[in-house]
Formats: sequence, structure tokens, C-alpha cells
Amino acid sequence: MADQTSDVLISGGGIAGLTAAAAFGTAGFDVICVDPAAPVTDQEDARADMRTTAMLQPARDVLNAAGLWARLEPHASPLQIMRIVDAGGSDPEARLTKEFNASDISDLPFGWNLPNWLLRREMVARLDELANVDFRSGTGTTTLFTREREARVGLTDGSRVRTRLVVAADGRNSPMRQAAGIEVSTKRYGQKALAFAVTHPIPHENVSTEIHRTGGPFTLVPLPDRDGLPCSAIVWMDDGPLSQARLSLEVEEFEAEMSVRSCHLFGPLTLASHRSIWPIISQKADRLSGERLALIAEAAHVVPPIGAQGLNMSLADTAKLLELAQERPEGLGDRQMLDAYHKARYNDVSLRVQGIDLLNRASQVSTPALRDARALGLNALYSLGPVRRTLMQMGLGVR
Repeated sequence: MADQTSDVLISGGGIAGLTAAAAFGTAGFDVICVDPAAPVTDQEDARADMRTTAMLQPARDVLNAAGLWARLEPHASPLQIMRIVDAGGSDPEARLTKEFNASDISDLPFGWNLPNWLLRREMVARLDELANVDFRSGTGTTTLFTREREARVGLTDGSRVRTRLVVAADGRNSPMRQAAGIEVSTKRYGQKALAFAVTHPIPHENVSTEIHRTGGPFTLVPLPDRDGLPCSAIVWMDDGPLSQARLSLEVEEFEAEMSVRSCHLFGPLTLASHRSIWPIISQKADRLSGERLALIAEAAHVVPPIGAQGLNMSLADTAKLLELAQERPEGLGDRQMLDAYHKARYNDVSLRVQGIDLLNRASQVSTPALRDARALGLNALYSLGPVRRTLMQMGLGVR
């Protein structure tokens, strides 16, 4: 079988990989994108990813350039206010609430929330429009062989692709990263997160609410109304055994427990989807590039789902990589380009991974004294105008 050729080979067809394929394809590069699993694009499918992603302002620019934003905007819920609630007292009640309004720093919302299954649906449809993008679901990568001028990637169907740039968007256990011998540093918290959707009688008014108590945050992010009722996506982080036990609770019992954990801020919560669960870790690759290889998304960095940083960091990876490719198309995938990519992204990634790690550890505290200290810290940060503004800008993904 003759080798196939492309400008860019993207290993991984998750949200980050599909976005990268659309971005490079829209920019005119020939792209092959592979993933061993077919994307689940129907929310009723038991395998559907029930998490949501808050696309922050810089992410919209990346999606627009990739021809995706026009498809996504009709389904997006704007996030105008981010509310942080400390409920660390003896009872699960809101004892301190602070709100960060995007209007303090911008004419636009902080971002827009979208279900992950819907993102995949619209992204696959966009790739179908691009004649220069070949998306192959059901096919994965197996081997990576690089030389100064090109890379050769073996696929699970027995074929091989010769390409100028390999983009590893193939997850926290990235086969391409491992093939390149790039090590990672990993932290484990003993937590797992439940993700699901709920309806509730009290409107969310486009406010994203993060409630801190013990074990991890309980976060409600606005979604479009469902069946005439306000709807939110929830990520509930807690110690692993507790989350695992809640996964199998009867619906009525689960609804009662999550309503208490939400401090009843939106009234009684009604489960509106199936529940999914995944482990929480923090991880960072020692380098973001190798010979003819760039790491993006969870192949490069993994953070707990706090502050909507995960995928937005991933889209910043794609934006920088594409910018460098367009500046010197003749140097696509060469050492100069990939060294520049590592240098441009590594410090920012390191800072955000460290910051989210500290926030997550603070959210886990259980002793009354430490919970009181967390509340005092939140109040102090909010009260300092310049600090609050800086935190909001960092939350948006800008510096």
C-alpha cells in the first residue's frame, strides 16, 4: 500500500482535534484527522459526553476562523456573570457569595456554554464541508517515525501517512506523545467528577455558579431551556468513592442529594440526562513539541474542571500553532516553528496548571479552620479591585 501524504496529520478526534482540523483546513492546509472511536453526536446515546464547555472570549476567535462559530452560536448560552459561593459552614448553606460581571471588563459575556456532544456534531459537519480535510473515525495512530524533513505515522488500518506536521490531540495517554518519548508530570487528587444536566424552577439568568464546600466544587453552568424549564449543566467534583456511589443512586435519591449540595439556590433540581463520571488529575508534558510533532490539549496538559480553563487552553494551543504555520508556510513542522510553539505556550500552560491545582486543593479542604480561611481568601480577593480585575482577565484567557 502506497504511503498517503498530507500537510498535517492530527491524531485525535475529540473537540480539540476536530477544532484543529477545521482551523488548519479552513486555512488551506491538507489535513488528515484520525480517531479510533466514532464521535458520539446524539445526547440520547448512552456514550454521549454530557459535560459542557464554556468557550471563553478568545476561543470564539479561534472557532470563527475555523468556520465553526456560525454553526455553534445558535446553540450557545452566554455566560455574563460568574458567581462563586462558599458553603463551607456546618450546614450546606451559602455563607459568602461573590459575583464577577463580564461588563466590568468587556462588552461581551465571559463566554458561551455548549454541550460537548453538540460541539462534536457541529464540528464533524464542518469538516464534511472541507474538501481538503479527511476525517477518519474508527482509525487510530500506532507508530511515529520522524526525520528532519517529515514524519511517517502508522495507522491501525495498516496504512501509513507521510506528513510535515503531526498534531497530537489524542488525550492524556497520548500514543503520539509516548512514541516521541516525551514525559509527563502527573498529580492525582483522589477525586472523581460527575457530569449531567438538570432542570430547575428558578432561572439561571446566564449566571455560572461555582459552589465550594468540601471535596471539590459543585458547578452549574447555563444551558438553553429544556421542555419550558431553565436548564443547567453540572459538574460535581468530590472524593472518588463518594462520586462513584452517587453514580448508581436511584434518581429520586440522587436528586435530593444534589439539591442539598446546590444549597437550593435554584430550587429542587431534576435530573435531565444520564450521569457520566471521570477521574480528576493534573498533568503537564515536559515539552510541548518534538521532531515534527506538536502536543495540544490533553496530550499537553490536563487540569481539573475549574474556571473553564481546560479546553480554552487547548484552543490557545491551536491558535498559536496555526499562527506560526501561517507566518512561515514553507517551514510547517520544522524545528524553528516547533521550538517557537513550545516557547510561546509552555510558561502560560505551566502557570495555569499550577493555578488550577491550587484552587482545586483549596476546594477540597474539610476542616472548619481551613474552610474559614478559604472564605476569607475569597472575600479578600474580591475586595481588591485590581486583583479582581486581573483574575477576571486571566479567567478569560488573556493576560
